[in-house]
Amino acid sequence: MTPPESSVAAVSHTSPRSFAAMRHPGYRMHFMTFMLTMMADNIEHVISYWMMYQKFHSPALGGFAVLSHWLPYLAFSVPVGALTDRFDPRRLIQIGMLMFITASLGWGYFFITDTLQMWHAMLLLVIHGCAGVLWTTPNQLLLHDIVPKSELQSAVRLNATARYLGMLVGPAVGGVLLLGLGASNGILFNTVFYLPLVLWMWKAPYGPGFHKDAPVPKRVVNGLADLTQTLRDIAGQPVIVSMTLLAGAASFFVGNSYQAQMPNFAQDLGHGDPGTAYSMLLAADAAGALIAGIVLESSGLLRAHTRTALMLAMAWCIALASFALIRSYPLALMLLFMAGFFELSFGSMAQTLVQLNAPVDLRGRVIGLFNMSAMGLRAFSGITVGIVGTALGIHISLAGSALILLALTAWLLVRSHRRIKPE
Repeated sequence: MTPPESSVAAVSHTSPRSFAAMRHPGYRMHFMTFMLTMMADNIEHVISYWMMYQKFHSPALGGFAVLSHWLPYLAFSVPVGALTDRFDPRRLIQIGMLMFITASLGWGYFFITDTLQMWHAMLLLVIHGCAGVLWTTPNQLLLHDIVPKSELQSAVRLNATARYLGMLVGPAVGGVLLLGLGASNGILFNTVFYLPLVLWMWKAPYGPGFHKDAPVPKRVVNGLADLTQTLRDIAGQPVIVSMTLLAGAASFFVGNSYQAQMPNFAQDLGHGDPGTAYSMLLAADAAGALIAGIVLESSGLLRAHTRTALMLAMAWCIALASFALIRSYPLALMLLFMAGFFELSFGSMAQTLVQLNAPVDLRGRVIGLFNMSAMGLRAFSGITVGIVGTALGIHISLAGSALILLALTAWLLVRSHRRIKPE
């Protein structure tokens, strides 16, 4: 039986330590390899997107790149979670890394031979997207073996920080590789950054073989049928339901779609060169997330609780809606910094609560469902913010989406007061 949130919260209150997960050698290796993989993922985006633009000048292909990145999470997160429940997550992670490497090698081959066609690009983008979904859930599930339960929130929050580090460093390294080695050699060299995780997973002392007393899942892997069954299984788990709904609503209505619209915001803010203003706006958002990871880990603040996560999400909505409506560039930077801070805070907390409350024999499926909601639904945020923005203006569409999400989050907060017992 899954413990109530009050008991989970009690666990999280014991012996709070700054950067607790980093005290474990296994987690330090996990953190390093995770960050390198995220960096390599973003390096590939920088080089491949640039070359696709130079070759085809196709906005439609750019749209396909976004869909191919997020739709695999929508379609396959729960089945991959079911696989993770039954098989060694280390091997699934390695397969995901080999698919990433295959995509980079494919890009390199077509760049060298100058034979890239649009269907080649689409195929490689799909391989890259499927690689992402194949390693994400097993990677998260493995945290339960690497750190004790009392330090899981630290591990999840540090993973989120590593993700933002990879997103910040990746484009810079990608630009250096593109300029120094050229697109072909640069993307081939990028495969090296995936290897540490492949090699570490080969002998890492984690996974089902190292905890013989763990219950064996009763169900076989049933593909997409696992989705409906998992929804039934969590129906009586208010914490998991609330956090999964929160993650899905945030992804559907906002996601990271506003980042793609930053050039428009920079131009409208009228602060100097739009290119420089654009870069600083993106940096402010990412910097807020990084500072959140560092400050919250070093201080032990904001321990996992459903209502705390919901209130942080509401603060994120307010920051984004305010950013969309103001016309002051310095204030815009401050609001985006706050948005980044709140986004990492509520996102990592929601994931922690799901992982702590998921039944052991269904943990992979439940985490897969959360990932489907948190990442798969991002494919539709381009409609709620981008396409609606074409008709109403990007400022109105982002503010409207954020305010709708604010109302839904407030409803979840009221709902949580009724269904989740206070500590």
